Amino acid sequence: MSLYQYIYWFKRIRPNSYQPVILITGCSSGIGLELAKLFYKLPQYRTVITARANSIAKLREIFLPADHIRIWDLDVTEKGSRSTIANRITDEWGGVDILINNAGISYRSVIEHMTHEDEQLQMATNYLGPMALIRAVLPSMRGKGRGKIINISSVSGMLAMPTMSSYSASKAALEGASEALWYEMRPFGIDVSLIQPGFIHSESFKNVRYTEKARHSENGRDDYSAFYQNMKPFVSKVMGLSRATPESVASLVLHVIQTERPPLWVPASLDAEFFYYLRRLMPRRLLHPLLFKFLPGVKSWGVGFTHKRKRGFWD
Repeated sequence: MSLYQYIYWFKRIRPNSYQPVILITGCSSGIGLELAKLFYKLPQYRTVITARANSIAKLREIFLPADHIRIWDLDVTEKGSRSTIANRITDEWGGVDILINNAGISYRSVIEHMTHEDEQLQMATNYLGPMALIRAVLPSMRGKGRGKIINISSVSGMLAMPTMSSYSASKAALEGASEALWYEMRPFGIDVSLIQPGFIHSESFKNVRYTEKARHSENGRDDYSAFYQNMKPFVSKVMGLSRATPESVASLVLHVIQTERPPLWVPASLDAEFFYYLRRLMPRRLLHPLLFKFLPGVKSWGVGFTHKRKRGFWD
């Protein structure tokens, strides 16, 4: 659930006099799949559903052929794949009017357990790839004087979580660039919005990636084992209790598309709304020590592996 649809109901725009072309990335599962299902039912939009090549057969089993739907493979980390999809859309439908950057991956790993290659893949998928796609579609949008860039971000982009450092970094980068882009595109009539889900009621936590060191630590007993062994069930439990779903986020994206001049930041769940305002209203010198106190099993973290001395209440 999100307050967006109630706050901005008065800015809903009239039906388009043309069929906007939508490009959605990362449609093999989760939010991306629900977006694909939603726009499959909306022939007033021409929608390009994309995923990596190994997921295309699955998508074509789900979606029957339709005049307003194209199902094409796209690897957002590959320059050739991005160029191919942009050219195909231009040749067939004249370019992209609405880009939804949804494709993403997430590593569960403390910083010390990440490798250079893992960091590169995380950033290439969640930040560098989306930025390259944005650069590919902007010339056409600027020429038309309209368009929407919708980036699926995360609460982790504004509040980092232990064992998810690189994921948080990639989303923070996406948020920072999107904020700058909002200013740059406003004179051209192009809207930029960040959809910020918090915990989503889904099994997406099962798709997180582990580095070799992270996997070994979670299954063993070393300096960081307690971090993994407490955070994993905590995240799983909170996601199970959340009322936000991939379907509700997809519905919110549609509301943003149908809104004239939507805002830059769009929290997509009640916990996202809460953390959005908590981050802005609470002094940082109090925020992080307080959040640290609420981490699951935090009193056991590092015990037996450090000579750190307790120094005070906030320690």
